[in-house]
Amino acid sequence: MSRCFNNIAKFLKDKRTHHPKEYSQSELSHILGYKNGQFISNVERGLCSVPLKSLPKICEVLEINRDELKKVLLDDYEKTLEEHLNAGENKEEDKSAEAQESANVEPKQEATHF
Repeated sequence: MSRCFNNIAKFLKDKRTHHPKEYSQSELSHILGYKNGQFISNVERGLCSVPLKSLPKICEVLEINRDELKKVLLDDYEKTLEEHLNAGENKEEDKSAEAQESANVEPKQEATHF
């Protein structure tokens, strides 16, 4: 099971492409101090999130309200938590169903050797 980065992906792409300076993904990556110009592309495709240490700089460069960014990140985290918690419930339900099935099956009788 993976983490959810859909909200930050859409949010960052929207803020970058509608910013007056219209930064490219590579430009924004470099402004944020990443040598790999692919970093913002990875974020916008939902492959990863933005490291916490980069959040203040992103807010500054893209003129993003900190509370707005915080809400987007928390929405992703909440979705991730829900998926993981529900997966745990599903596993418990599967175990319960397996236990019920095995209780309904007659045990195999082993051959007796004389």
